[in-house]
Amino acid sequence: MNAHITHHHDRHDHVQQRTGERRLLFAFALTLLTLIVEAAGGWYSGSLALLADAGHMFVDAFALLLAWAGAHFAMRPADDKRSFGYARLEVLVGYTNALAQFGIVVWIVAEALARFAMPTPILPGIMLVVALVGLVVNLLVLQVLGGHDHDDLNTAGARLHVLGDLLGSLGAVAAALIIRGFGWLWADPAISIVVAVLILASAWRLLRRSAHILLEGTPDGVDAALVTATVKREAGIADVHHVHIWQLAGGRRLATLHARMVEGADTHAALLRVQSILREQFHIAHATVQIEQHGCLHDDCTKQAHSR
Repeated sequence: MNAHITHHHDRHDHVQQRTGERRLLFAFALTLLTLIVEAAGGWYSGSLALLADAGHMFVDAFALLLAWAGAHFAMRPADDKRSFGYARLEVLVGYTNALAQFGIVVWIVAEALARFAMPTPILPGIMLVVALVGLVVNLLVLQVLGGHDHDDLNTAGARLHVLGDLLGSLGAVAAALIIRGFGWLWADPAISIVVAVLILASAWRLLRRSAHILLEGTPDGVDAALVTATVKREAGIADVHHVHIWQLAGGRRLATLHARMVEGADTHAALLRVQSILREQFHIAHATVQIEQHGCLHDDCTKQAHSR
């Protein structure tokens, strides 16, 4: 007997999703405005650190826009072609954005090395003012995004990007002060390389996390063996096998498993208990449970039995 268990978000969750969607859109608008100011200020002042931070913010603005699109489309209902809906769009665009950041890193490092060899004049006063504006806006964007659920890939990724922008702005401020106080032009490309490392680190984390979800890896913090043991022990089931747990998108965990009943057990009650355990202890909201009365007839089960 197959039972498909789906838990729908209530009205409160829907309101929270809408609020998060609006926050992402507002954060995108602020970031876009700031990157334009930083790009113009970097070009006018001759600061690579500002241009590097503007490049970082460009990628991050794109990430925020895609995060908003992912949150928006994730609420669209499933259809015949996409039975799980559009939730995985956020993971796909996060993966694409991470790859784009590697290109930004290569450009920043190449330009910085060229400036080490041939320093260019910089206007530290303008650089400092623009960097301070970027710093204030990044602090504001972090406040707008607020706290987030650890499993919310959209908002977690957005906050990670904005935090990188914040550190980049701090670096630009430091470079401007050094150049203004000591005239050390090398500080600008040096800080730019630091910003590039920050971009690379955030890009790698986002790429690894997105790829893990796209490859249907087990969600972080979930131990399939523990799930198996817990369901077997607390639901009073004789055997649990063929356990697969993955994420559709950030925060949306799914599972399939086979459960062999104890002789004479109430299958409906056992199914409800499995549902409760998966939801409350492991935050798995959608599960497909195959109930078995006399043993598993699946090919893999048969092969495992013969191999023993």
